[in-house]
Amino acid sequence: MAYDEVLARRIRQLLGDQPGTTERAMFGGLGFMVDGHLAVAAGSRGALMVRADETDGAHPLLAPMQMRGRTMSGWYETAADAEIADDDLAELVDMGLRRVATLPPKG
Repeated sequence: MAYDEVLARRIRQLLGDQPGTTERAMFGGLGFMVDGHLAVAAGSRGALMVRADETDGAHPLLAPMQMRGRTMSGWYETAADAEIADDDLAELVDMGLRRVATLPPKG
């Protein structure tokens, strides 16, 4: 399954003119990078993937991300069929932005 193009467009609109933002196709999804760090992605299975700390990861729409049976530390995702309201999406994208803001820019 390819990523949700409507979700990607909604993320893109929220990021607006965020400095250092780029998009990258990856693993069938579309990642939104800030200064070279993946902040959020429209995942290949239809879910929203968010890079966040444990406190932010407690958001009711998020669950720890599983990849090949392993929990990915610092990564969370929504259910593929989740209805994500605009205010929730804005909050989730902001979580990803806050997390990558703590990381040094990649060369």
